[in-house]
Amino acid sequence: MFKQIRPQTHRWVSLPLALLAVASIFASWLPVRAANGIELVKVVGGLVTPVYVTDAGDGSGRLFVVEKGGTVRIVKNGQLVATPFLNISDRVADDGEAGLLSIAFPPNYAAAGYFFVYYNHKQDLAAPEAVDAGHNGGHDTVVARFRVTSNPDVADAGSEERILVRNQPYVNHNGGLVTFGPDGNLYIGLGDGGDGGDPQNQAQNKGTLLGKILRVSVGATGTYTVPNDNPLRGTAGAKPEIWQYGLRNPWRYSFDRANGDLLIGDVGQNKFEEIDHAAAGVGGLNFGWRCKEAYSVYNGSPPCTGTLTDPIAAYAHDVGQSVTGGYVYRGQDYPTLRGLYFYADFGSGRIWSLSRNGTRWNAPVEELDTGYNIASFGEDAAGELYVVDFGGTIYRLTSTAGQGLTDQVYLPNILLGD
Repeated sequence: MFKQIRPQTHRWVSLPLALLAVASIFASWLPVRAANGIELVKVVGGLVTPVYVTDAGDGSGRLFVVEKGGTVRIVKNGQLVATPFLNISDRVADDGEAGLLSIAFPPNYAAAGYFFVYYNHKQDLAAPEAVDAGHNGGHDTVVARFRVTSNPDVADAGSEERILVRNQPYVNHNGGLVTFGPDGNLYIGLGDGGDGGDPQNQAQNKGTLLGKILRVSVGATGTYTVPNDNPLRGTAGAKPEIWQYGLRNPWRYSFDRANGDLLIGDVGQNKFEEIDHAAAGVGGLNFGWRCKEAYSVYNGSPPCTGTLTDPIAAYAHDVGQSVTGGYVYRGQDYPTLRGLYFYADFGSGRIWSLSRNGTRWNAPVEELDTGYNIASFGEDAAGELYVVDFGGTIYRLTSTAGQGLTDQVYLPNILLGD
């Protein structure tokens, strides 16, 4: 999940989450400083530690907000519906970085009536695997299917069908996002299993699901199947579900709805936060962790052979502490923003945009310094963007003018250095 710093250690362990929520509430009283016409407009408040927002793609116009404690809430006609859409707080471990972390609706949700969630369970459901070196930190990762009732605003909490369960060696670095890609497959992001520095070298080990983004095919029943064109399918010793690897904690990632490109916000360790990119349909990339942290060498002891894919943007910890990946804006309301990728930092509340010049990425532009704990972005059916403040509020990202791109200069590694 997003990370917080223990003084003097730079390991991702939590400050009390209640304090973070209070800090975010106080920050919401402060003025938001806007650059390039970007503004945040409040949609709804009154949420409890929200971490994700999305649209069901069913034409209803509803927004579905995931609350970390185990509930999914609906925003309908601009109002927060009192009864949760889903309440599985009885089984969700929500301490530290654990919790109910995301929800994904299949492309045919309106007809199918089922959906998937990613959460950490209160119980130890899976034994440690050999690569975990015996560690079992509880908070096991669960991806499960649920079904809606005859009331479209209420799901059946008793309909759970688990399609993936993975031991969590430590309590942090859970990943946390499930989402459907433009190919109709389900993508699942898992962190490296936690602690600090990936002590079991999970992210570089293709024999484990940890530190990876997975790609699987799912339907109305059963667990999942592995697509025939997954890059490691048939590779000896490799998990065929793997789509991308070498990731520390891919807390939030997204697909550009215009071209299918994948953009990943990978939470860093001691020095840097990074944004990674993969062209549409290109899997099997190694984004470097724990060999590298962004562009910087982190640990040379793993077998760091082959091509390591560098990030397209990164920033140091004097700028922010925990990256929150976002989306490329493809909405209709703000034409001058189209093609800009927006991302943020959970610790500092800053929001940046990235633009592309052919095959090159321009230097990041800081758009806002909000003071919020930005846990996630989200898209609605029209491609408009939303910002999730962990303190309890959903905002819509708007613009009074947009951003001109003609004066941007390509500056590789602009915020980096060993």
